[in-house]
Amino acid sequence: MEIRCGQCGRLLAKGTGTIEIKCPRCRTINHVRAASPKDSPERADKECSRGPTAL
Repeated sequence: MEIRCGQCGRLLAKGTGTIEIKCPRCRTINHVRAASPKDSPERADKECSRGPTAL
């Protein structure tokens, strides 16, 4: 499974299972949960719509 940011589409990770990952480009928190390790649909929920900010 490829995990992409729900806000900007950037590839964030590849894998299986359940993860929460923040996009380094736009800072959106993406939640992805696999239905099963073999056949896992992609799901990215936009939690925050902040633009890029300096750290």
